[in-house]
Amino acid sequence: MGVRRAIGTWAGTTAARRAAPVMAARGANQFIGRAIDGFPGFPGALEIARRHLDRTGDVDRAVRDVTEQHIRLAGVQGFVTNIGGVVTMPVSVPANIAGIAVLHLRMAAAIAHLRGYDITDQRVRVAALLTLLGKDGVETAQRGRDIPGTPFDVATGINVPEPAVAERAVTAVSTQLVARIGGKHATLTVARRVPVLGGAVSAGVDAFSTYAIGRFANREFPPNVTVERA
Repeated sequence: MGVRRAIGTWAGTTAARRAAPVMAARGANQFIGRAIDGFPGFPGALEIARRHLDRTGDVDRAVRDVTEQHIRLAGVQGFVTNIGGVVTMPVSVPANIAGIAVLHLRMAAAIAHLRGYDITDQRVRVAALLTLLGKDGVETAQRGRDIPGTPFDVATGINVPEPAVAERAVTAVSTQLVARIGGKHATLTVARRVPVLGGAVSAGVDAFSTYAIGRFANREFPPNVTVERA
């Protein structure tokens, strides 16, 4: 697999297919780092998790509140596009898709931290990234041998994923994210021409996808897991 690779096409329309993005390895690392560690104006997963845990004093409530916060942010018209504009990466992913991906990855990493996983560990970071595939996406990627296992398998594995594994994971996530979110947004072209309606429908798509990823991350990072590694 080359350093650069075409990562799929937009679903649904010819125009979408023309917009197929290409991600560089360094762009993928930058994306993961900024989404999890944060950047000016966008607190990282650790800070977000601590804020909610300090306020609630209960891990499960904090996990729920983290998810609900990100659902609300995803539903704010223009918010995810602005995130995409702030996160500069050598990757031609549309701003709204880059933004929602950053939001989803921060949420997943915050949930992992609250459940006791070390989000500085490359295993956990790759696992958090894999949650963006969703349950069906993970199963598809496993059948194609693009990823070595579920997010839980990767997070609790003995060995740190090799660079090639991380690259395949990024490719699988990027392909499915662009196809899923990009395809859905492509179908909203007509709706967006109607004032208010377009924004409401688009925000609803982003909010629902965030809810689904939050539930999946909640399942893949269960509490009270003791990991013993060589």
